[in-house]
Amino acid sequence: MNFRPNPTLASFLGPLEIQMLECLWRRAEETSVRDLQPDFPATAYTTLMTTLDRLFKKGLLERTRRGKAYLYLTRYTRAGLHDHLARGAISRLLESARGHGAVRPILSTFVEAVGRKDALLLDELEALIRAERLGGKR
Repeated sequence: MNFRPNPTLASFLGPLEIQMLECLWRRAEETSVRDLQPDFPATAYTTLMTTLDRLFKKGLLERTRRGKAYLYLTRYTRAGLHDHLARGAISRLLESARGHGAVRPILSTFVEAVGRKDALLLDELEALIRAERLGGKR
């Protein structure tokens, strides 16, 4: 398997976790550890089992028991996972700020970063803010 790490996911997950998610997304069906083994020939069965359990405990996989084995399925699409992780990171960042004054530097830094990335994104951000003020309609 030719693996190139996803830079967005790499901020939140380890390389093997990302590889396993990619494999599960390709399969798009309930999958056991044994089913995944051929895709990870250099990785021990117990390592695969532990990694899937860790992804389950992080809330990224669904798990059902079939006999003695667990079957795993991704809880999010690839895009849905990016959205979930971004929401979580932003929520944690805003929750860490104590008081209204502490949030302003976070927001200011975000706006500056968006502007440096692409000036047209500032227009999109402004449109999203307007839509949110009108009741969250996007």
